[in-house]
Amino acid sequence: MKEKEANDILPYVQPLNIKTWAEEDRPREKLLLKGKAALSDAELIAILIGSGTTKLTAVDVGKIILSAVNNDLNELARLSVKDLTKHPGIGEAKAISIVSALELGRRRKETTAAAKTHITCSTDIYNYIKPQLLDLPHEEFWIILLNRANIVMKKESISSGGVAGTVADPKIIFKKALEQLASSIILVHNHPSGNTKPSAADIALTKKVKEAGQFLDLPVLDHIIFTDNDYYSFADEGIL
Repeated sequence: MKEKEANDILPYVQPLNIKTWAEEDRPREKLLLKGKAALSDAELIAILIGSGTTKLTAVDVGKIILSAVNNDLNELARLSVKDLTKHPGIGEAKAISIVSALELGRRRKETTAAAKTHITCSTDIYNYIKPQLLDLPHEEFWIILLNRANIVMKKESISSGGVAGTVADPKIIFKKALEQLASSIILVHNHPSGNTKPSAADIALTKKVKEAGQFLDLPVLDHIIFTDNDYYSFADEGIL
């Protein structure tokens, strides 16, 4: 290769290897020197995946992944292993590392919410159930069981369905509530579409469960339609 040709190529080859960077700019070293808060999202992903490709550094790969979800970590958390492996430099093992790290973050939120929770308003319900429903691509139906002081006794998954909906059986709802000797019930289900408006089926189910609860002396205090950024409360809207 002629010297001129080598010089033309060299500037493009060097940046592809993180080891050629200044030590303080390498993700792992940067974390040790400056702390985890100093790293960008792409640099944190680079640490998870460990290496890039022959043409891209691990940080470059991280930037590509983030760009595909508009730099939204909530959207990133929705991706499956299969989704992630569509990106250059991401095989199954690296995709699993990313999914696992995001799942740990979700579980951390869940652990925080697991402390004794006193429900006083719809916002309390939304924040309490968020770890279970955040980022889900499909619908799930949950109930929250309360004691007489409106303190959470337990949360229970009732059903899981597709993108368009899930079926909740009132018999299962009250079976679980009676087993726990709950004093009241809160219904919650998510809309992956982000639309908080209740469907006719949502309204009919709420009415049916409310009437059954009155007969069993197990009042339904609210029904929350959950989305990642907002919620709808039947109680707040006065239609419970």
